[in-house]
Amino acid sequence: MRVSIADEIVYINSEDLPQYKKGGSVVRNSYFWALKSISCYCPRDKDWEYDREVWVALSRMLLAFSESRYLSYSETVLEFPQNTPIPETLRSVSTWL
Repeated sequence: MRVSIADEIVYINSEDLPQYKKGGSVVRNSYFWALKSISCYCPRDKDWEYDREVWVALSRMLLAFSESRYLSYSETVLEFPQNTPIPETLRSVSTWL
C-alpha cells in the first residue's frame, strides 16, 4: 500500500485501501474494518490517516494479516516514497517504492 507521511501522520493512498464488499471475502472485509477502526480519519474515496498513537497497532495488525497468507504481500506492506525516513515502529511492515 502506497503511503506518505507528514506531521507524524501516515496517509494510506485511497487507491490501495481494501474495499468492503457485501457478501465478499470475510478476510478482506475484516481487513477493511480493522484498518478503518484504528484510523484517526477515514473519509470515503480519500486517503486514510493514522497518527503516531496507533502505529504500533497498525504494525501488529499488518503483520497478523500478512502472516495469515490470505492477503498478498503488496496488500499488507506500507510502501514509502524513496528517501523518506520510515519510522522505527513501522519498519517491520514497510519498504520503499
